Amino acid sequence: MLTIDRPERRNAVDGPTAELLAAAVERFEADDEARVLVLTGGGEEAFCAGADLKAIESFVPRLMLPEGPLGFTRRTPSKPAIAAISGWCLAGGLELALWCDLRVATGGSTLGFPERRFGVPLIDGGTQRLPRLVGLGRALDMILTGRMVAAEEALAMGLLTEIVEPGRHLERALEIAEALARFPQETMLSDRRAALEGIGLTFEEGLRLEAEVGFEVFEVAQRGAARFAGGEGRGGVGAGA
Repeated sequence: MLTIDRPERRNAVDGPTAELLAAAVERFEADDEARVLVLTGGGEEAFCAGADLKAIESFVPRLMLPEGPLGFTRRTPSKPAIAAISGWCLAGGLELALWCDLRVATGGSTLGFPERRFGVPLIDGGTQRLPRLVGLGRALDMILTGRMVAAEEALAMGLLTEIVEPGRHLERALEIAEALARFPQETMLSDRRAALEGIGLTFEEGLRLEAEVGFEVFEVAQRGAARFAGGEGRGGVGAGA
């Protein structure tokens, strides 16, 4: 679990915080026992309000780093990540949430790109990840207007995975993380890779990629099929989050 703990600044990220975030993701990637990352913000008021504009000079050396100004937003994690959102999820904070595979939020949360009003660009993956998630039309609506989107609308457009009652966002994210961690990892990660890498391919190329990565884990699939044939997991028992 990775927590942005600057509640006095609505968990806005400055340069030193970005360095800590980058180091934390490196540890996650290097730890084979850590199968899912849960990203959240300290307190209930905000997930993250984006870059700390009062410390904008601390980002100048980070602007063109391969990993991204906020620490890790220009890299793709090799394992699933879940954003646990409560309150404000804005600007670079929304880009951090988009970096994750899944997003769980409380009903009173608000998402958006208010930096549009100040002429600050999206440089942590938002222009690329949001259209892939909700479609170009909805993405351009949020990117161009900078309007705030309530959790219910975000769920309807596919921006959020799930809405939970206030205070339960982290608990629910951890429940999902535990469920994902219990699945056979090779095939889950293979399917995830095919989905992420296939999004920019033609349909035919995507089918070839799916077949290739699926074949790489076929032995795991055979063992799983044998367990199912033996009665394990019938009726959905042990499946899902």
